[in-house]
Amino acid sequence: MTEALFRADAYLREAEATIISSGPGGILLDRTVFYPQGGGQSGDLGALIVHGGDKIAIVNTIYAADRKTILHAPAEGAALPAPGSRVVARLDWEKRYQRMRAHTALHLLSVVLPFPVTGGSVGDAEGRLDFDSGDAAVDRANVELRLNELIALDAKVGQRWISDEELEANAALVKTMMVKPPMGTGRVRLIEIEGLDLQPCGGTHVARTGEIGRASVTQIEKKGRLNRRVRIALANC
Repeated sequence: MTEALFRADAYLREAEATIISSGPGGILLDRTVFYPQGGGQSGDLGALIVHGGDKIAIVNTIYAADRKTILHAPAEGAALPAPGSRVVARLDWEKRYQRMRAHTALHLLSVVLPFPVTGGSVGDAEGRLDFDSGDAAVDRANVELRLNELIALDAKVGQRWISDEELEANAALVKTMMVKPPMGTGRVRLIEIEGLDLQPCGGTHVARTGEIGRASVTQIEKKGRLNRRVRIALANC
């Protein structure tokens, strides 16, 4: 199992690691700061710095089939390091931070629009959620106003863990209808926005909502009779 350093500290930009294996399918490290694609959030980009200063560009990060090990996809044609090599795993921090801000903003959007979430995507300082809103009116200007009011509270964003059994006994914590919470290890991570939101999530988030910056609701689309897709974009910080 890869030690997922980003779960304890999403602000960790680099870390030393050992190559466990490497091949065309990806490079496996014993520990990593790279978030693997999942839950609507793209896999991290960056580089592995090997002895002597050579860099291996990482163009995606994914879970292996066992969902326990994390593979770092090298750029096509990159020279692969030998198992046992020591490297520094270094993030493309600008993209990671944009995604942390966007992911946290989407949690707040689910507070503004308290409907079941049927889909979503976290982009670079932008994102979207799909809601099963029924016949409820979804007004763009009002959603944007309320979202920015929550951001401006500068609420603390933290995490805590519960068991799989506790989550099953508290099904209302799960807002997403299509994406299952990250279960199977015996415990589930909850992301808590103090006084505002609590839900299971495996993604990366900022430490306070004020870091999100101003958000704009760029579009609200009808996706079927009862579904609405709400897109947001964040101002540069």
